Amino acid sequence: MIPVLLAAAVCTKAGKAIVSRQFVEMTRTRVEGLLAAFPKLMNTGKQHTFVETESVRYVYQPLEKLYVVLITTKNSNILEDLETLRLFSRVIPEYCRVLEESEISEHCFDLIFAFDEIVALGYRENVNLAQIRTFTEMDSHEEKVFRAVRETQEREAKAEMKRKAKELQRARQDAERAGKKSPGFGGFGSSGMSSVISATIITDTIEPEKPKVASAPVRSSGSSKALKLGVKGKEVDNFVDKLKSEGENIITSSAGRKASEASKVLQPPVNLESVHLRVEEKISLTCGRDGGLQNMEVLGMITLKVADEKNGRISILINNNDKKGAQLQTHPHVDKKLFNTESLICLKNQEKSFPLNSDLGVLKWRLQSTDESLIPLTINCWPSESGSGCDVNIEYELQDEGLELNDVVITIPLPSGVGAPVVGDLDGQYNHDSRKNILEWSLPVIDEKNKSGSLEFSMDGNPNDFFPIHVSFVSKRNFCDIQVAKVTYVEEGSPVKFSSETSFVVDKYEIL
Repeated sequence: MIPVLLAAAVCTKAGKAIVSRQFVEMTRTRVEGLLAAFPKLMNTGKQHTFVETESVRYVYQPLEKLYVVLITTKNSNILEDLETLRLFSRVIPEYCRVLEESEISEHCFDLIFAFDEIVALGYRENVNLAQIRTFTEMDSHEEKVFRAVRETQEREAKAEMKRKAKELQRARQDAERAGKKSPGFGGFGSSGMSSVISATIITDTIEPEKPKVASAPVRSSGSSKALKLGVKGKEVDNFVDKLKSEGENIITSSAGRKASEASKVLQPPVNLESVHLRVEEKISLTCGRDGGLQNMEVLGMITLKVADEKNGRISILINNNDKKGAQLQTHPHVDKKLFNTESLICLKNQEKSFPLNSDLGVLKWRLQSTDESLIPLTINCWPSESGSGCDVNIEYELQDEGLELNDVVITIPLPSGVGAPVVGDLDGQYNHDSRKNILEWSLPVIDEKNKSGSLEFSMDGNPNDFFPIHVSFVSKRNFCDIQVAKVTYVEEGSPVKFSSETSFVVDKYEIL
């Protein structure tokens, strides 16, 4: 079939092209020539929506001082063209606050991406304005995912460096005060000293006390305190007591091991192949404090990057094990029928290659639900008023045991001007930020072996002071279980070596 929609453009009344998107192969000179001839063909004083030449038809609509123009073949359906034109004219104000040349130029790439959602290979797609907005927003989340992962890794690395430096300094000072030789000075060099000190601090601190901030008093738990798994009854040695008295946060060996593992979870593959695929998801979730899922939306994308021209003509087999009801959408240039029947991502024109050295989103999906059983991590907060203030108990539970969540931070707002919270039972670690009036509850890993935990604290205030609660995490396993199974050449069907990475991050996760 011959394409009927040749190009879409926004131009001035003099015919100067501001932004133009071609849907067939056309040279820049030809496009500029067609647009330059367009104003001369219009009859002044007459109300028309199209003009024709011997070869093309212009379907246009004024936008204040500009024109939005569709260039079509003469055998196209004028009624369908007018409907497509109206959709184009509604899309432009979505991205441009004022319809001026400078504003159009500033948002030219946003407009081009939106135009691609309307027309594919010369024919209009069956989409509306709301779908276009959703699709283009999904395109923009890739950079957010990358930055979130990178910032998390940088924060972890800096925190680990500071912690190790403090451990070394405290160990040296303690050894000097005790009049003993510093650990590791027995001729093993600096690396031997570092490893011995690190091993001493982590190995000797398996003790019943929970990690705490020195300035926060600890409430006596009394006879009702429950037994905690993994706690040994031996006393803490003098070395650890001195470190704690000086304000150090001492972690158990298992927590230290999990933190080091978490810092490596979302590292991208070291050896990227010439065919690299990224499977990325982000979640937005809002729950009520008394239960009930108000809204949950998961947006996902598979991005392809081809670095070698010989691997351009490939097909990608998708393993879709999703049982949650995600809606899938392929790129306009991908053969949708082939994907629906065989789960293969391949270009409609198999003679062409995927673009080189550029990230191309080949598959998107969206899951929106109010089904509470789909919540990956439930948070229950029970604040109760007492004579001395408010007792707060917070619990988490991993509902989807197939997930492994790393760097989990649960942030609880606190009332201002009432001092620090008195923390009792605790799984993981906490940090009280008095400047921001928040309590951060940190857990390196939540998985099927560590699927639930709790935090108890008390302070002055009322139950409403401890909401909304915010949650953040990262994961190397995606939520909807959509993965790349294999990559093959289109012609031979032989396998292509490829690399892949998966990430699942939080856009918004709050309990109101």
